[in-house]
Amino acid sequence: MGIVNIEDALHEQLRRAAKASYRSINAQAAFWIRIGMMCETHPGVTFQELVARELRAAGVDASAQDTPILTGDAA
Repeated sequence: MGIVNIEDALHEQLRRAAKASYRSINAQAAFWIRIGMMCETHPGVTFQELVARELRAAGVDASAQDTPILTGDAA
């Protein structure tokens, strides 16, 4: 484990994204790092495909038709 120095503006965006995603700042940073690594190693795969792949690997049934999609204020 270590410390990563980032620009203040990026840290502020990280803080905001963490709040919106219900993650800690560290968990949000780790998520962005993992997604970035996957995007670089799989350039032909979309973000949605990467997330769906990770959910399946974790045993989550992301294809459930009864799962509501939250938007706007309902999210």
